[in-house]
Amino acid sequence: MRPALTILSDEEEIFRKTVREFAERELAPRAIKMDQQGHYDPDITSLLFDLGIMAIETPEALGGAGSSFFMSVLAVEEVSRVDAAVGVLVDVQNTLVGNAILRFAEDPLRARILERMASGVVAAYALSEAGSGSDAFALKTRAREDGDSYVLNGRKLWITNAAEAGVFLVMANVDPDAGYRGITSFLVERDMPGFSVGKKEDKLGIRASSTCELILEDVRVPKENVVGQVGRGYKIAIETLNEGRIGIGAQMIGIAQGALDDALAYTSERKQFGQVIGSFQGVQFSLAEMATELEAARLLVYNAARLKDAGQPFVMQAAMAKLKASEVAESVTSLAIELFGGAGYTKEYPVEKRFRDAKIGKIYEGTSNMQRQTIAKLLQA
Repeated sequence: MRPALTILSDEEEIFRKTVREFAERELAPRAIKMDQQGHYDPDITSLLFDLGIMAIETPEALGGAGSSFFMSVLAVEEVSRVDAAVGVLVDVQNTLVGNAILRFAEDPLRARILERMASGVVAAYALSEAGSGSDAFALKTRAREDGDSYVLNGRKLWITNAAEAGVFLVMANVDPDAGYRGITSFLVERDMPGFSVGKKEDKLGIRASSTCELILEDVRVPKENVVGQVGRGYKIAIETLNEGRIGIGAQMIGIAQGALDDALAYTSERKQFGQVIGSFQGVQFSLAEMATELEAARLLVYNAARLKDAGQPFVMQAAMAKLKASEVAESVTSLAIELFGGAGYTKEYPVEKRFRDAKIGKIYEGTSNMQRQTIAKLLQA
């Protein structure tokens, strides 16, 4: 008998079930092929928009679901349970870009962009550069004021969703002498002259997800496309990444849940010494450990999301959630491979893909050591 998942409201449980059924029906048959080919099936994004999970917090008047951040977390978890590459597509759209536009953009930019993001336009979040990873504010992309526009020059690296995106939230510095206080957020649209998407990275995991370089060469961005106040982009970056880390935590628990489900199914069927291997105490102990660690991580992720929706402080809890969930995803997927034995080391079963997909959780949107640093600073404040 499977243990019940963490308690959800009726509405949340119905939503979870809907997304899970969609993922199993539409994503599961495509996941391995997309991983092998290194790109999404062309139908995937339209299916996600049709389901309504690409604009979960966007108000209904702008074409969205008008729902909560917690619902975004549930969607990311359930999609990632089947394919974490699609999970991060949903995550960036909702917890990073959608969240930032909803909170910081002024009308009519907010209305125009959120309507597009609800009706078929994928978005990307562009902060990282070659010389600014964990030190995010060491970015070199510049924005020069010129009449009613800003002219942007620079390069961005490791940008998720870049190949599919039609709009990009780009961080650039309008006043390098002011340091991070010159950083400003711009909404760059794909068809703006001088803007291009560079090479796609060939990655270990989440291979279908595009991770590309962005090239900005004298890209003229109208002033109405500034998100928030000039020189306050650092605030937008910090606050949206704090929220985004909860989304990555959801992606990681989704991966771990998928691996646990695989392991439970396999160990109930695979026989050795005349009995299913799930009847051996050593295997049972491994399954129990996997389930316990996963539930602990899920509670951290859900708690951080609930705090965010309640308007309560959540930064430390978000860091804890991402830290723990990424560790659990790695350990649970590794154990799942071991329970499969030699079969788990092949591409015949999905557990090896889950193992590869899990590794990124300790790296992007703030490394594990950066999360530890955040937790420690807040504890000592």
